[in-house]
This record gives sequence, structure tokens and C-alpha cells, in this order.
Amino acid sequence: MIFLRGGFRQTLFAATALFVAGMALSPPIAAGSVSVEPIEISARLIDRFQIGRDEKRFGPLEFVGGLEMTSRSRDFGALSAFRFRKPGSDFIGVADTGFWFFGTVTHDADKRPSGIRNFRMQQMADDAGHPIDEKWQVDSEGLAVKDGIATVGFERDHRIAQFKIEPGDMKPPFKQLDFLIPAWELRRNRGLETITHANPHGQHEGGLVVVSEKSLDKSGNIYAAVIEGPHKGVFTVKRNGDFDITDGAFLPDGDLLLLERSYSTARGVKIRLRRIYGESVEKGAVADGPLLMEADMSYQIDNMEGLDVWTRDDGALMVSLISDDNHSVLQRNLYLEFMLHED
Repeated sequence: MIFLRGGFRQTLFAATALFVAGMALSPPIAAGSVSVEPIEISARLIDRFQIGRDEKRFGPLEFVGGLEMTSRSRDFGALSAFRFRKPGSDFIGVADTGFWFFGTVTHDADKRPSGIRNFRMQQMADDAGHPIDEKWQVDSEGLAVKDGIATVGFERDHRIAQFKIEPGDMKPPFKQLDFLIPAWELRRNRGLETITHANPHGQHEGGLVVVSEKSLDKSGNIYAAVIEGPHKGVFTVKRNGDFDITDGAFLPDGDLLLLERSYSTARGVKIRLRRIYGESVEKGAVADGPLLMEADMSYQIDNMEGLDVWTRDDGALMVSLISDDNHSVLQRNLYLEFMLHED
């Protein structure tokens, strides 16, 4: 999705055509060592989610605030997935150009996001410790974090790999996992988009769940699987409309919150959040659940690809989203923050 710096767009046709061009770009990947690159981030505050409107509540989600992030670094951007290592503060992420990124979200006295500090990036390395420059080898799209281990989903060269989290010194993967979904069912650029740990007290006991972006079975539903835990097996997620899945995370009650994105040249980009019933995340089942929120180009969105769920220090249940700008000057890197009301 394309927004001008002030938040408004050119004509819908021109904007959406440029979005397609941005999606097709091959972003620059810096060659050289895998040393860490400190990056200065400039952040413009976003205080309204719907452009030109003051409403804060959108269904069960209340908009808290957001940031539009820019940098002079040629490597900054393409942010595909992230997880907080410290709730609402320190984070780790992957860019689909083959980079790790780390940083900290800062908040003001009213608990609104105010900036990004200590941001740095490190190129992913092969088994010999050399930087990987071929995008098809490092198209990282999904990320789960637990007990100092980062589990990353890659598409094109479909695989799930695990890494020890060592900020400033990320090494090659130490293990690869069986993703259970037949490899021939994963579409080249619509593969393993979501990786998340299930609720630790639920039926899957904190195991790993993966969901593809748009790899469909014969019924038109989206392939997914429980790949670790006591009830491993393949299931599908009901595909409603023309939305594809870009990320997800489990809520404290065991339900799965999914971020979905839709695009067409006629209307541009739309996103939505869908709550999948936890009990439907089961081998052989078709998982489904209610829509929580939907937003189009009249809202402060872009190519939203990353999501995490966390609990604020006052007990509020929070949902954070990030966007992937595809290294296009016509797209934006956004960070958005919502409070999820359970009423």
C-alpha cells in the first residue's frame, strides 16, 4: 500500500500499481561480513488510525499509537516478523532480505509508542559463517521466540530453522524442523508465513504451530500444522474472502490471533485481524473464528506483515503490528499498537 508522507494518497490506480511494483522489487542486500550494523531510526508519531478521524475504538481493538520509521541505511526495511523479548520494549525480528534486526520500542508517560532506539541489523549467515546474499535462500517470513531460541520460517526454499538468540553475534542455525505439510503443497512465494508457540497451558502445551500464507488445499483452505507438542498434525485455516495470512500469535486464553492481508488493483490493500478458536487448532480440523477488525487505505496501514501479542505492565492485553516496505520509497515501515478489549 502506498501513502504519501502526509498520509494521503495519489489516485488509487497509480498507488496500487506502484504497490505491485514495490512487491516485485529485489531489495539491496549488503555484501561483506556478518558484523552488526547500528542504524539510526527516525520515527514520526501516528496518533490517529483512521485518517482524518478521531475515533480510537475499532471493534474490540483500541488504537494506542504508532510510528512511521525511516532511516538512511540501505539495509533498513523489509521487516517481515518480530517478537518482543521484553513485553512492549526489546524486540527481535527478521527481514525477508536475510537480516536479523533488534531494537527497543520506547513509550511516553501516557504509554503511547514514542520512538525506536538501539536498532541494529545483522545479515544471516550460512553454515560456514559467511553472509548469504541470495534472497531465495533467506526469504524469512515467520518468527517464534522461546527460551532463547528463535524459530524462523523461510519460503521459496521452504524450511523451518532454529537459532540461538545472541544479539550482536547471531550464528547459523543449529537445527531444522519437520514442518509436516507436504512440501509440494507449499507455493513458492506463499509458504510458511506464521510460526508461533501455542498457549503453554492449552492442548498443545506451548508447542509450535505454523500457518502458510496462501498454500491452499483442494477445498480452498490454507495449510497449517502443529509441528511440536503432544498432538502434532496437519490442519487448515478457513480462507474467508481473498485474504492471505501474514502472521499470528496465541492469546492468553488459547485462541489464535491472525493478521491477514488482501490486495487488488481495484481497491488497493486491506488488512484484518481474525480470532481463531483455540479448540479448532487441531489435526485434521478446519480452524476458523470471528473477524475482529478490518481496515483499508483510509486507515494508517501499509503492507502489514508482522504481529505480536503482549501484556502491558498495567495488565492490558496489547497487539502490535509492523509493515514491510519492500524497500520501496513509495511504501512505509510502520509500527502500530492496539489494546485488545476482552468485553
